[in-house]
Amino acid sequence: MPREATGPNQKALAINLDPETFGVFAEIGAGQEVARWFFRVGGAAGSIAKTMSAYDMTVSDAIYGKSDRYVSRQRLQTMVEHEYELLRERLQGKRSSPTRFFAFADTVTAKSYSRKGESHGWMGVRFQAVPEGEPSDVLIHVRMLDPENLLQQEAIGVVGVNLIHGALYEHRDATGVIAGLADGIDARRVEIDMVKFSGPAFRGVDNRLMSLQLVAQGLAGAAMFTANGEVVQASEIIFNRPILVERGSFRPVTHVNVDMLRAALAHFIQEPGVRAEDVVVLMEMTLGNLADGGQIDHRDFLDRVDTLGTLGQTVLVSSYMEFHRLASYLHRYTKQMVGVALGVPTLREIFDERYYENLDGGILESFGRLFKNQLKLYVYPWREPATGALVTAGNMRVAPHLRHLYQYLVENHLIQGLRDITEAYLPILSREVLARIRAGEADWDGMVPPEVANLIRSRGLFQIA
Repeated sequence: MPREATGPNQKALAINLDPETFGVFAEIGAGQEVARWFFRVGGAAGSIAKTMSAYDMTVSDAIYGKSDRYVSRQRLQTMVEHEYELLRERLQGKRSSPTRFFAFADTVTAKSYSRKGESHGWMGVRFQAVPEGEPSDVLIHVRMLDPENLLQQEAIGVVGVNLIHGALYEHRDATGVIAGLADGIDARRVEIDMVKFSGPAFRGVDNRLMSLQLVAQGLAGAAMFTANGEVVQASEIIFNRPILVERGSFRPVTHVNVDMLRAALAHFIQEPGVRAEDVVVLMEMTLGNLADGGQIDHRDFLDRVDTLGTLGQTVLVSSYMEFHRLASYLHRYTKQMVGVALGVPTLREIFDERYYENLDGGILESFGRLFKNQLKLYVYPWREPATGALVTAGNMRVAPHLRHLYQYLVENHLIQGLRDITEAYLPILSREVLARIRAGEADWDGMVPPEVANLIRSRGLFQIA
């Protein structure tokens, strides 16, 4: 049965009328927009112990300590922890009925007269699932997409109410908490690109799967997590850094994927202005690469992520099937160079005009968006199975009317063929490796990195569910 969405009025009132819930609100940056909903609907005395807003930096530092960045995950966590402990210390055992305490905080930068940059913020709630229980946390990062400050404030208020209500009443199903974050608001007004669940209420919750849910449910275009499974917001990893990204299915990751990345990185660090120590490498999977028959197999997804993790790779999950949309996402966070490692078959798809029928300018518009900010494609060769011919960026054929466009991109080094590749790896195909794993054959080990082979065997990865 689909969940029934309710608006912020109903949710705030439900919390106000619940004799077991009592909490505090600390909001910085866009007014006290979340707390305002609880006052507006009535009965706030039943749920609110305190609201506050320490706008002045000196005052904020006096309460929460100094911070390098005031709109950051670290600042939010400090706020939530401080307010929750203060509330519990003052009221634990002093209320007449059993109480589930909660502390909500947000730190936001919205549009203003002096600031025209990106509008975003962090918000989180620490709560007790049961009276006197150990607390659990839900933390999210929100981008506000409205063009006006007043609309952004309104959006922050609604998302905050949804977050508190979901944590208090839907914590038994973390996906339900995510599904409710955009209740009562057009999803085009906000983007929630990071969520992290922690604490006893969320035992067994894998935050990598929750990141996938954000993208699958349309709340974010992309989500990111590190090799050790830690979910991150993109700016924490790639802000103003040169980026090399490899797109693939990684089912499983093979010698070809690793060799492609190695060769592309060797090219990338030779580019003007790129310092090797600053480069961030991302392994990207799209929802299209993850869906099998229209459905995403969560176990299969985690198997892929685990094998990438054992190689120390940061993973990006996105809904950006078109490369120009991926480029736009990356350039949101960096002005440095971006490189994309891909194989000849994928390059052929990029030159297939069917993928650009929704753009008024067709393939030219797409390429204009793709290559406008120092982006380059690094192309791994392909050996045609039928003929054995080696196809490279230098000899790949495109449609006759696109030949001059292709040549222009090659001559200007926006498309570069990779050198010094390991030709022995060219026949390796992920789908064949997967088929051999599932058939119980023993000759697939040499097609994947040794640490990947060991992980697949020891944990029985990529088996049919």
